[in-house]
Amino acid sequence: MTVQPPVVAGSFYPADPGTLGSTVKGLLSSAPALDVPPPKAVVLPHAGYRFSGPVAASAAITLQPGIQRVVILGPSHRFAFKGVALPDAKAMATPLGELPLDRAECDALLAEPDVAVVPRAFAEEHSIEIELPFLIARLGEVALVPLVVGEISIDRLAALIRKLWGGEETLIVISTDLTHFLTAEQAAKIDLATAHNVEKTDGSRLSGRDACGHRPLSAFLKMAAEKGLRMTRTALTHSGAVTGDNTRVVGYGAWLAHEAEEARLSPTHRSAVLRVARQTLLSRARKGRPPEINLGSFPAPLQGIAPAFVTLTRKGRLRGCIGSLQPHQPLARDVLHNAVKAGFKDPRFTPITEAEIEATDLEVAILSAPAPMLFSSQADLRAQIRPGRDGLIFESKGRRGTFLPKVWDHLATPDAFLDGLKVKAGLPKDHWAEDVQVWRYVTETFSDRSAEMR
Repeated sequence: MTVQPPVVAGSFYPADPGTLGSTVKGLLSSAPALDVPPPKAVVLPHAGYRFSGPVAASAAITLQPGIQRVVILGPSHRFAFKGVALPDAKAMATPLGELPLDRAECDALLAEPDVAVVPRAFAEEHSIEIELPFLIARLGEVALVPLVVGEISIDRLAALIRKLWGGEETLIVISTDLTHFLTAEQAAKIDLATAHNVEKTDGSRLSGRDACGHRPLSAFLKMAAEKGLRMTRTALTHSGAVTGDNTRVVGYGAWLAHEAEEARLSPTHRSAVLRVARQTLLSRARKGRPPEINLGSFPAPLQGIAPAFVTLTRKGRLRGCIGSLQPHQPLARDVLHNAVKAGFKDPRFTPITEAEIEATDLEVAILSAPAPMLFSSQADLRAQIRPGRDGLIFESKGRRGTFLPKVWDHLATPDAFLDGLKVKAGLPKDHWAEDVQVWRYVTETFSDRSAEMR
């Protein structure tokens, strides 16, 4: 068994080790700092570093040593085949050194009917190789499970990813570019729709028109939805931003995927959204309307779509709370819109005044995707509820209500929490029926109570 040589060193990225090392280090040092936990997975572009290197670096900067195995999936650009390919190699070489294959995992995969050693799939392919210098720079020597994806069903590919999922020792990398050779205007529209689907963990609508790696991306998103991962955008652009030629561009995006309870914004991004939400409340109170939102002025993680609740409290008492249960608009816009609604349109309260706003605390809760709960009885449901962690959505007889996890501060037992939620939904606290449906979610919650955020 040989070493798989690099095929695009000297074209897509520098072949000289010193130059390549400096290039990757420069890309990473120029990436916006993200003080977030290491992700379970990343989605990275795979074009020449001149074009997509900064985009890849925007996500790769979050990777931390400690990963033992990287499962990396990319599309086949030059060779058509069915199934999934592994290389006939013991390692993959880069100018920065070799990365060994995880032979145990690779050999186990070869027992699957649609996985095979296909040397031609790697002979001219760059979608795996282009990511390796970033992995070496951030993780050092890690074992690889490199998979070039051919024609295969999304369900079957998702099943293979499930087998390789592992725990904290395993990183999943999805290598894909977005639209190819459209005008910048066309690309921006389609790429934004793709970005929204990624952030909804919904790959069902993706095709080759949207992303060259649509199969691995769609299969991963199926798994991300199953696992309840939260997708955070770190960059979205196209080649025209580099070349100045907007007539024929390639789109690039990058995302982080975190377990729902691990996902969080960096402190600077939290502070930014809280500050602008408070300014929006003040503008609405003074001028009778909120300011126009320039979404492009927000960093990429705040441009991605996510659902959020905004809670206003004054002297420890609720002053308004409005939010979204499903992702439907950019996070920054959702927070600002819900801040205005909480302050001026919550039917339980009179509109907030300018004088009140300074003494009012503002709290944001970003929701994970609600996951349906399966239960055989009300007692079974109560036993599954996790105090202090779960937000719940309760629906029955056409009525629906939700409690954020913070409500556990006041309703500390599953019985009290569930009974109170029924009442909020407009049902008796002892209500139970065959049509009851319950979803749970977790939240990332932060506020501007501390003075430095004002």
